[in-house]
Amino acid sequence: MGKRNPAKRLKAASEVRSSAWFDEPARGKGAHLHAIEGGRGWHPDDAHPVTNLSPQQDRTQRYQKTVKPRSENQAQLMAAMDSHALVCALGPAGTGKTYLAICKAVEALQKGRVSKIVLSRPAVEAGEQIGFLPGGMEDKLAPYLRPLYDALSDRLSPAQLKHMLSEGVIEIAPIGFMRGRTLNNAFIVIDEAQNCTYTQLKMLLTRLGWHSTMVITGDPNQSDLLPEFSGLAKAADKLEALSGASVIRLEAADVVRHPLVAEMLDVL
Repeated sequence: MGKRNPAKRLKAASEVRSSAWFDEPARGKGAHLHAIEGGRGWHPDDAHPVTNLSPQQDRTQRYQKTVKPRSENQAQLMAAMDSHALVCALGPAGTGKTYLAICKAVEALQKGRVSKIVLSRPAVEAGEQIGFLPGGMEDKLAPYLRPLYDALSDRLSPAQLKHMLSEGVIEIAPIGFMRGRTLNNAFIVIDEAQNCTYTQLKMLLTRLGWHSTMVITGDPNQSDLLPEFSGLAKAADKLEALSGASVIRLEAADVVRHPLVAEMLDVL
């Protein structure tokens, strides 16, 4: 079979409508693809919609420089991070524990209350082994720290984030390398602490130095360790007795993700 003339190929391609995939049934199953109205799915601000905005204005409107709590427990968490050197935030997925901690860390850095942000998270997979990862330390930890990077990207521009990471203003600190350190003038966020043992948490908590704030976040009911190995619940119970520490317990009512998340937490 001879090759088709290039001009004929271009003509044939121009006759293909770009919307054909959306108009015709999918492989005889009668299914159609439909765009979501407004170009996006459910959003927390849908409870108080803003109308008559262009897409660009809508994106700008939804970005808030000052983060506001969406529940009483979130308000208590934000207040605790302003007034206590050590805060332990416990709660189910979607309650804003990590996001609020990162927002407060960036706020403290921008206002000059601390000189750096230290982020740490256990390198524990959620029931699935992904094997060895290539690259240096930061490359190996990047998949585990993705939720923290997402929150940072929401508060800092890509250029700011890249510069702060390269200059060490934002530091990625593996839990295994934290022993012996004293973290002064820093805002420390230990995320997914339910995957830390009690011994690891004790070591991490005692890294707290002068003029620093440490926030421990996690969900004791979502640990990837065996129940007897996770030390978050035990540590939180003991920290509640300290005047300089605050333990905030969030609930399903504080979930700010899709409304189904809160409902699923009640049945799963």
